[in-house]
Amino acid sequence: MASVTRTRRILATAPAVWMVLADFASISDWADFVDHSSALRGGPLDTGSTRRIQTGRTVVLERVTEVDPPRCLAYEIEGLPERISSVQNRWSLDPAGPDATDVSVTTTVAVGPRPPQRLIERVLGRMLAGRSEAMLAGLAAHLEARRV
Repeated sequence: MASVTRTRRILATAPAVWMVLADFASISDWADFVDHSSALRGGPLDTGSTRRIQTGRTVVLERVTEVDPPRCLAYEIEGLPERISSVQNRWSLDPAGPDATDVSVTTTVAVGPRPPQRLIERVLGRMLAGRSEAMLAGLAAHLEARRV
């Protein structure tokens, strides 16, 4: 398994950041690379909540595995190639003063135990870290635009 973490300080309170993340189906409102997103079942964010994400011609499902408001949200990404055992994103929110929050996204990739599979895990982890950076930038722009 390989894990990569990206962190960004966002000029918004942890509850404000959480409100955006907890609107789980609306990631396309702030993540520029997501063309479309929708909930597969209504109701409040909880373990098992699932959204459908479309980026170009690629469609994946993201199923919530952990919810701890306003500190943590984790989800498993489903619908990737069979060779990839699992991919998980875990968002962590840490207050950084009265009007700022350090937001981290840790991406964990599992492919397999053999050396070539470990290499694929590291390469895929770095690639997905770029997506994490884009999500953090989009989240920051979305929240910080509300402050103006």
